[in-house]
Amino acid sequence: MLYRDFREFLNALEARGLVKRVSAEVDKDWELGCIMRNIIRQPREEDRYGIIFENVKGYNMPVVVGAYASRDAYAVGLGVKPEEILEKWADALDKPVEPVLVNDGPVKENILTGEDADLLKIPIPTWTPGKDGGPYITAGHSVTRDPETGIRNVGNYRIQLKGRDKAGILIVPAQHIGVMYSKYEAANKPMPIAIAIGTIPSITMTAVTKVPQGVDELKVASALNNGPIELAKCETVNLETPATAEIVLEGEIPPHERETEGPFGEYTGYMATPGPRPIINVKCITHRNRPMWPAIISQKPPSESMVLQGIGLEALFYWHLKRKMGYPIVDIHAIQATGLATVAISFKNSYPGHAKQLLSSAIAIHPVYVKTVIAVDDDINVRDPVDLDWAVAYRVQADRDMDQIPRAPSFPLDPSIGPQDVPREHKVTGAKLLIDATKKWPYPDVSLPPKDMLEKVKRTWHRYGLPPLAS
Repeated sequence: MLYRDFREFLNALEARGLVKRVSAEVDKDWELGCIMRNIIRQPREEDRYGIIFENVKGYNMPVVVGAYASRDAYAVGLGVKPEEILEKWADALDKPVEPVLVNDGPVKENILTGEDADLLKIPIPTWTPGKDGGPYITAGHSVTRDPETGIRNVGNYRIQLKGRDKAGILIVPAQHIGVMYSKYEAANKPMPIAIAIGTIPSITMTAVTKVPQGVDELKVASALNNGPIELAKCETVNLETPATAEIVLEGEIPPHERETEGPFGEYTGYMATPGPRPIINVKCITHRNRPMWPAIISQKPPSESMVLQGIGLEALFYWHLKRKMGYPIVDIHAIQATGLATVAISFKNSYPGHAKQLLSSAIAIHPVYVKTVIAVDDDINVRDPVDLDWAVAYRVQADRDMDQIPRAPSFPLDPSIGPQDVPREHKVTGAKLLIDATKKWPYPDVSLPPKDMLEKVKRTWHRYGLPPLAS
């Protein structure tokens, strides 16, 4: 087993300088988010880090933000090097591991019901001050179960604090939780829900990733963690949650009941409009002694949310295209600045039409979120924006190498598919763009010195008395 709980992961990050502590008092309703926003906006991802806010004004619970602020931090969560992340994910999707049920766990050290189960005692931050509809839970991993198949789902959905024992939740019909909730509503029954906060990293990673429907995210998370995750039964609902979580909120989502949820600063970089959405009635809170409150910062890219969701998206594309379909994939990059909208794929282009075939396969993997897919040759580094722009500029002719797919499934948070006053449920289709940025015939040599000469100069750089090169 790689990690037993979130605290072990946090210690590993702190030992590598990927998390720092702030002891000064901070206000959760404006200051905390603004501090983290300045850290996450730094141009180089390697300069970003997480924060343990030890002194949140009015509360005695620390808040942790930015534990997944970089690819390096994500790799620590999987116990691998950054370049090994996609293979680790593919192995886990190929060979999920069944979790184990235990009788007890640290999350049961405190069990609060009735008046004691008070959400207002938790330092839930406001992320877009003056714009969000209120404080939001952003790292709550919601566990639900399909009433027909019994299949469990774990997903990360935005949850708005509404009162001592009430929260609003965004449920999109096409999401796994939306499919389940529609079945409960059809039967006129409340849907049990348990929200785990502060888990081992593999649970966070699977909760934010669009794991194929019908696949138990906790089984994939167990494989990512190199061993079965320990689950404990909830106190008031028939669900199981991670036994070592920091906090678990138990409750129900009643059928056919809606209240205004939102607005909220979304990962697209725009404010999502408010609307009538389901509510959660919280019945019980369990937590560890001296718990901490982990959170994920989203809003305009770059963001921690985009690190988590982007790498998960890359992993799904890699697994599907390379493991399931046999494409000679070199690397896949979900470009952070675009949210989940643009994915670039480098591969060994072997025959005429190969790139078009790859693009057609790729856009079908997750057509709701991805708008643009770019295919490049294996000499292009898809993680280098200059290299990628160069390929698009000089290996593409728009009339020949760009294909549009009109009226494809779309995600309603994308403001380009309709104005604000168009109801969300009507924003269902948009266009997709496929770009073949591969060479179609032999090209001239690249206008650079030979690689061995460039490397030799780098190895002896100290001789020139110049500042060190950026790694």
